Amino acid sequence: MPPPRLSQALLLRYRPSPLPQCLRRIAPLRHASTTPASTVSPPTVPWKTPHSITSWPPENLIPPPKAGEVLHERKPNRDLPPIPPFIPTEIQRTFPIFVLAMAISIFAFFNYQKQESSVVTSTLYALRTNPAVRNELGDEIYFASKYPWIKGEINQVHGRINISFWVKGTRDQGEVRLRCRRRGRGGYFVTQEYSLTMEDGRVMQLYDPEGNAVDPFQDPLGG
Repeated sequence: MPPPRLSQALLLRYRPSPLPQCLRRIAPLRHASTTPASTVSPPTVPWKTPHSITSWPPENLIPPPKAGEVLHERKPNRDLPPIPPFIPTEIQRTFPIFVLAMAISIFAFFNYQKQESSVVTSTLYALRTNPAVRNELGDEIYFASKYPWIKGEINQVHGRINISFWVKGTRDQGEVRLRCRRRGRGGYFVTQEYSLTMEDGRVMQLYDPEGNAVDPFQDPLGG
């Protein structure tokens, strides 16, 4: 008896059913082969020489972000940032101004210290109470400048005093010079020069080696 024939309409309506879950887990069959499997070898990297560093990799280097630019991504082939200078540019520009300002401040500080020292104030007092100086300079003897500059050295610790500065009165002005040395470690100061040089070149020796100095409290009213 011949097998029944399937109609064409029945074949069109047939849909293949999915395989059972147990059949899906079976690994497909693999045929044995004597030829080795082809392996993909990694690309060879040239030796890092000065030439290869610039010629490899073939991709263009990405420049580093500029100042104020947001860095969204870092890539391995980015260009190295520039080496910052040892001293920033802002400091190089302002450092000379800072040094000049500090030098002026230091000189002004030490000059003010000498101006307010007891040596200078005593010298001014001795000039005001000297009749010969008052005859030449007049009254109101004080510094010749609003910002006087005291030249020389005042070193009472080592026993050295050598200063000069300008003074003026109501009549004239001149330069005072005082030079003293101390005898021994605990001795007294010995005046070596105490003079007043006028603008016309005349020099008045105010120091009396015999010690006959004018006592300002002997006749304070000048009577």
